[in-house]
Amino acid sequence: MSTKKSKIIAVLAVIILAGIYYYVTLPAINIHESGFWFFLAAVVAVILVIYGLRRRNSFHSVKDIKENKIIKVGLGVIILIAVVYLIGSVLSSPIVNAKKYQKLITQTEGDFTEDIEQADFDRIPLLDKDSAVLLGNRKMGSMVDMVSQFQVSDLYSQINYQGKPVRVTPLEYASPIKWLTNQKAGIPAYITIDMTTQNTELVKLNEGIKYSMSEYFNRNIYRHLRFRYPTYMFDQLSFEIDETGTPYWICPVKKFNIGLFGGQTIGRVVLCNAVTGETVDVPVDECPTWVDRVYPAELLIQLYNYHGTLKNGFLNSVLGQKGCLKTTEGFNYIAMDDDVWVYTGITSVTGDRSNVAFVLMNQRTMETRYYPVSGAEEYSAMDSAQGQVQNLGYKATFPLLLNISNEPTYFMALKDEAGLVKKYAMVNIQKYQNVAIGDTVAECQKQYTKLLSGMGISNAGGSDNLKVSGAIEKMAQAVIDGNSHFYITLTGKDGIFDVPVVDFPQIIGYDIGDTISFEYSEGSPANTVIVIE
Repeated sequence: MSTKKSKIIAVLAVIILAGIYYYVTLPAINIHESGFWFFLAAVVAVILVIYGLRRRNSFHSVKDIKENKIIKVGLGVIILIAVVYLIGSVLSSPIVNAKKYQKLITQTEGDFTEDIEQADFDRIPLLDKDSAVLLGNRKMGSMVDMVSQFQVSDLYSQINYQGKPVRVTPLEYASPIKWLTNQKAGIPAYITIDMTTQNTELVKLNEGIKYSMSEYFNRNIYRHLRFRYPTYMFDQLSFEIDETGTPYWICPVKKFNIGLFGGQTIGRVVLCNAVTGETVDVPVDECPTWVDRVYPAELLIQLYNYHGTLKNGFLNSVLGQKGCLKTTEGFNYIAMDDDVWVYTGITSVTGDRSNVAFVLMNQRTMETRYYPVSGAEEYSAMDSAQGQVQNLGYKATFPLLLNISNEPTYFMALKDEAGLVKKYAMVNIQKYQNVAIGDTVAECQKQYTKLLSGMGISNAGGSDNLKVSGAIEKMAQAVIDGNSHFYITLTGKDGIFDVPVVDFPQIIGYDIGDTISFEYSEGSPANTVIVIE
């Protein structure tokens, strides 16, 4: 074989191997991307290996290899890449940029009673992700025409959809063989779960999803994005639907604000239609309002931890830790202002099992609100709730933060070993020994209101409740979760009023035509009676 041919073959081999490596690993062609530096080093290493193999007959000893100029230059390039990477990593780290990291996120102090409206359980997510997964799998198992070909993805993105908290997740191919037989038509549906009513729906599409994480070649969403945007560094992708139900991949683009690799936030957002693959690239501040998840919760938590721990410098965050605050171990989501906000408590770095405040962070805009409300740390509240049902062995979900009678309150579900919700609990943040338990949300809220009244909180007895009186027009009895309820309508009054017999046994003495007066809280489909006068 001639020298010219062997050189051409060597060059082609390098190109092919580099192409395969790039196709599989998909590094961004960007100096801020760690994978790009490894890609460069790998390409140089492959060139040296191929060169060494071609010249192997001229190398009679290790000394010959070391003295070869090409190999010396190649190894020098690899060392240079490693040095630049290491120096860039150090110069980008909080060790030398504590002040810059601390200022990546800006917080404003909010007013709890003004910012967070009184709890409306028509818009409060009563389920956590684990419960949503159970409902999604159960729904998929009932779809006999699809269950053998597809399975449910574990994404379950929480979004606001048409004013309600919803988790949405696509289907995915059950195996490579199922992909081969179905990929032409694409994935035919996605699943939505209403987090307030537990209503689970499998939404079938007129045209299947062609771009997803379960595709294997060019229609794989990561590869599709990489070939369209070779320099973009993408953070976690999320699956969402717009207000018309069209499925999209929300693809946040990383922005590094400190050195080569430090101070990551989000600079742009790519919206990819999951059916057609069409993309729209916009700056993060121009992202459409129907999009809910631009900043991953984990990124927001990390940014706030920088803000809380580095206020007095890096050394203080490690040694003295004076004034250092951090987020608690878990987080949850709150629907507010038609956006999804990440909620988490703020505690001292010493981990004293109490919170000094809590924060809300907007997943679309990164807006951060700080509320100086001290009280129990979330896991302490969870333990307190579990203690009320320890004989049943129920486990509490990570709590939501609610405004109940202008009191900051933890709300959580209590689940059995099978992961099914059995009861609900409300725990006062500032006095977490006060726990209300109920089989239903309405019952739990009523018990909690009584607790607040016993604590001497004046507005708990019903200043926020409504009053009504009139003659009973209709009266019907029903059994809900093993408890008797009377449903009443009053002459000339709108609405249905729910009276639990266990709390108001005197209701049995009333009949149609009798006059009655009570306080109630608004609800749907029935208002809940709080006090019978």
